[in-house]
Amino acid sequence: MVEDPPRTNTIRDGTSGSPSIEAKITDIARIGIVGLLAYWALTLISPFAIILIWAAILAVALFPAYARLGRLLGSRRLSSFLITLTCLAVIVAPLTAIAISFAEGLQALLARLADGSLRVPVPPDYIREWPVVGERIHAAWSMASGNIEALLSKLEPSLMQAGSKVLGKVASVGAEVLSFVVSVLIAGFLFGSAERLAEMAQRFAGRIGGQRGIGFLKLATATIRNVARGVIGVALLQAFLCGLVLSLFDVPAPGAIAFVVLVLCIIQIGPALVLLPVMIWAWATMAFGPALLLTILLIPLFVIDNVMKPILVARGLSTPTLVILLGVLGGTLSYGLIGLFLGPIVLSVVHDLLMVWARSDAAPDKIPPDPATHDTGLEPGNI
Repeated sequence: MVEDPPRTNTIRDGTSGSPSIEAKITDIARIGIVGLLAYWALTLISPFAIILIWAAILAVALFPAYARLGRLLGSRRLSSFLITLTCLAVIVAPLTAIAISFAEGLQALLARLADGSLRVPVPPDYIREWPVVGERIHAAWSMASGNIEALLSKLEPSLMQAGSKVLGKVASVGAEVLSFVVSVLIAGFLFGSAERLAEMAQRFAGRIGGQRGIGFLKLATATIRNVARGVIGVALLQAFLCGLVLSLFDVPAPGAIAFVVLVLCIIQIGPALVLLPVMIWAWATMAFGPALLLTILLIPLFVIDNVMKPILVARGLSTPTLVILLGVLGGTLSYGLIGLFLGPIVLSVVHDLLMVWARSDAAPDKIPPDPATHDTGLEPGNI
């Protein structure tokens, strides 16, 4: 006796065994609903995406310090509070000082223009010999030195347009500093959920790429920590010390100079391009004692990265300088002040992942251990 084949609930089309039109329509509807919900969720989150990404990067980069301080103090909450407070002091305070210094400098320039106290020196004659633009620059400079009011009235339309853009930038800097504050606060709350979030991220990476996906996640974690601590952290330290020293000696525009130092240090050029002219200016305008003391205090800033990077970087920083430079420029142009820090980190992670993926014999799950935490990257409880 031949038994009937088991029945299934799948709707089939005729005798071909393929899904019916109704089943296909049902699958398409399900995919459409999931896609719509995903698009809706991304639309709701997109205004805060950069803040959340930067908060996550800060949490990953600073977790070793949080864990070590928590073991030392015996309290994770106190450790999270102290790390958050330190971040606000080290990151947000210098950015706020830079914004205030820029606004004060602009206000002082406008005040001198209004009361007629701004004087422009006579241009040197050799400027005429510059090709193409020499005569024009010399003529404009001569007009500014003789009658700056006439030059300003001639350039008034362009100055009005540029002034509105500058004011808009000043306002945007204030908003971006506020974004930094929010990111640091969110990172402080993420410390308490680090184990659970690390386990979720590891499961997600495993579902997508198995052990290789988990290895890529560990490599991304190590790269974030290397770039954040060895590049961004050292650059922030150099800029902070530079601004502090220049403020003590009443050097003009210390915030603007510190910001330029920050950018140059992030792109691995170093502060020499800015600090050497400052030292020359100090010897030309200051007395011997203050100029000597300023020089002695500025010289360590030239070599501080050579001392700090071997301590902070878990493995040799393999990211090329060009990648970091493109990350700085692209991040700043795309996302403003946050992009200055976010761009090089994200682009470095992408670069390292692509390099590992391109090597067929690479094993991303076997990355060198981080000496700061004695772990291999992203592990539940040891992120």
